[in-house]
Amino acid sequence: MTEAREIDRIVTMALDEDAPWGDLTSETLIPQAATATAELVAREPGVLSGIEVFAAAFRLIDARIDVEQLAADGEPFAAGRVLARVQGPARGILRAERVGLNLVQRMSGIATLTARYVAAAAGTRARIVDTRKTTPGLRSLERQAVRDGGGRNHRRSLSDAIMAKDNHLAVLTADGADLAAALRAARDRMPHTAHLEVEVDRLDQIEAVLAGGADTIMLDNFTTDQLVDGVALVAGRAIVEASGGVSLDTVAAIAATGVDVISVGALTHSVRSLDLGLDVVVEAAASTPAAAAGHP
Repeated sequence: MTEAREIDRIVTMALDEDAPWGDLTSETLIPQAATATAELVAREPGVLSGIEVFAAAFRLIDARIDVEQLAADGEPFAAGRVLARVQGPARGILRAERVGLNLVQRMSGIATLTARYVAAAAGTRARIVDTRKTTPGLRSLERQAVRDGGGRNHRRSLSDAIMAKDNHLAVLTADGADLAAALRAARDRMPHTAHLEVEVDRLDQIEAVLAGGADTIMLDNFTTDQLVDGVALVAGRAIVEASGGVSLDTVAAIAATGVDVISVGALTHSVRSLDLGLDVVVEAAASTPAAAAGHP
């Protein structure tokens, strides 16, 4: 679960962006004393993520608004399910509506897509993990959504681990430096708590990377046959990660090669927001005796 203060920081920024000088429509049309009840309704099936974020949008606008959470993060739901009920001052509900929906829709879209990848890899040793290909400013929420969908998180930021990719290696070996020796030198400078991952795009790079002390080897854009060969070459001496060319059509075959981790940028960079709506509940007027008797 994302920390409450991080949720508040992100949601406050979004609210300020959406209504920098107030909500002109609601403040003009809606009486100040008006109250309303609205329901968060699923228009399609999925996996919920971001219900606390949704609630925060209303709480930060008006503490008098009550959000009753009727489903939990990580919970699958069917179309038509009421996921939350919002009650309180109508102006505040209308002002927070779009921000709350935008965030819960995107997070639920990520969780739903992640769950499909996890299901496709079921029965193998492979973990489905995200990447740093996240929406700027929303990384904390999008990483939570991946977890809510049953996936795992890769490094959060450049500060969290050493991950030498193709461009790093190109610079490192441009003057003919030995790759294994360069990696060992890097290990000597690393904090003892840090993790070293190295990306390779050819099988013949694997032994040098292992000699350099890599904890994880990323096999980038390998075919499934090459992944099988790569797993055999590593032979348990490092964690093996597959990356590149991963889709719902290919993930099961990739997982079956024996890799430990499959990183999927699509979980966050090309996901479709789930269709959720916030519908104001309009109660029918009570029948009067005259109306019941058929009088005008």
